[in-house]
Amino acid sequence: MKRVPKPVFFIVALLILAFAFTAIFGVSYYTGDNKNTVLKGIGDIRWGIDIRGGVEATFKPADGVDATDEQLESAKSIIELRMISQGITDYELYADKKSDRIIVRFPWKSDDQEHDAVKAIQDISSTAELTFRPGNSYATTDIGSDGEYVYKTPTGDTEQVLMTGSSVEKAEAQYYTDNSGKSQFVVSLTLTEEGAKTFADITTTYLNKTVSIWMDDIMLSAPTVQATITDGKAQISGNFTSASATQLAEKINAGALPVPLETSNYGQIAPTLGMNALTAMGYAGVIAFIAIALIMLIFYRLPGFIAIISLLGQMGLSIAAVSGYFPAMPSFTMTLPGIAGLILSIGMGVDCNVITAERIKEELAAGRTLDGALDKGTKNSLSAIVDGNMTVVIVSIILMLVFGPSNILSFIFGESTTGTIYAFGYTLLVGVISNFIMGIFFSRLMLRSVAGIKPLRKKWLFGGAKNEK
Repeated sequence: MKRVPKPVFFIVALLILAFAFTAIFGVSYYTGDNKNTVLKGIGDIRWGIDIRGGVEATFKPADGVDATDEQLESAKSIIELRMISQGITDYELYADKKSDRIIVRFPWKSDDQEHDAVKAIQDISSTAELTFRPGNSYATTDIGSDGEYVYKTPTGDTEQVLMTGSSVEKAEAQYYTDNSGKSQFVVSLTLTEEGAKTFADITTTYLNKTVSIWMDDIMLSAPTVQATITDGKAQISGNFTSASATQLAEKINAGALPVPLETSNYGQIAPTLGMNALTAMGYAGVIAFIAIALIMLIFYRLPGFIAIISLLGQMGLSIAAVSGYFPAMPSFTMTLPGIAGLILSIGMGVDCNVITAERIKEELAAGRTLDGALDKGTKNSLSAIVDGNMTVVIVSIILMLVFGPSNILSFIFGESTTGTIYAFGYTLLVGVISNFIMGIFFSRLMLRSVAGIKPLRKKWLFGGAKNEK
């Protein structure tokens, strides 16, 4: 068996424990009364309608416009895209083409303590039309919630539209540091091929002049064009926070609605189970984990102890993939079926470690040396573990494809089933992938490392008979 250096066990174990702790509890600090989140944890997860309740709203075309079926379907698709971009997967969305209505139900945000239905609805139904205009003339001035001036309604030459958000291929929130060392949140734009040509013409025509950037009738910024930009890259700067820059980027990516919508009626949805069910499930999970840990220690000793560490890592990795811990993976709406998928995947993680430990015990009982038993036992258990996990991966992917946002078989199953079943498939898939990383790779790495520590090189610690050394 190929030896692994002894310190590897301690390094890997400490890294897994630190990662699991930060993934579960998150990392944040306060500046006055403002909470600044560095790494998201369980407290930042967006809970589904069944746990926390949510909003129900009915939209209709504004100003009595008679929308076509195509416009209504397009508006529905854009609202769906906006919800998905915000990590909302537990939703119901219908388009009633006979009465020109769009009905939507979705859960509250994780940080929404006031349960303001109007604000929640506005996030997904605003027209969000991005425009570039000459000059920076405006008709009215308001004071924003942050105390800064908000300039509204373009006037004069500024009413002319030079370019719209349809020329934007991708928008992304970034933390930018300029040449003077000043750092701020900005929204970076990547333009389409046609948009890049248009923007090059704009920056050539308006060189050393002001070109303002607007979202609907609100001016976001009014920079002076200092150079001709031909690479199709642009930035929107302003008094952005991380959240507001991300929200603006999401709206730009989703695009403007084909027709303005207004809310005909709305209301709050009470949770079907509530936070008490979540608390009960949390206690049950902790008790179950403690019971599993004790069983693993009693029956499998040192491999059982390593299994406990890898299970903590698997739990942390699964939660991180849901909470938005990783910037590349947006937060996910967690429902009770989603939690069930997470628990089921952790159960499979235990099974993975049990199979490996049993194979090692069998090899030790057959008279092999410790190194030989570890080598043969881990190899013999791999195929069974991979086979069992791959079947679950296939089922999870099928559930996500059928009941996910694409909903490719909605004509059979119906659109109302999307959120809850998709959550189950997603968390199950994430858990199985976490199991491959923690339960197979890292646990075996730690096992080979700890086998090199002389005081621990006793067969009974690895499942052999107690009189064996």
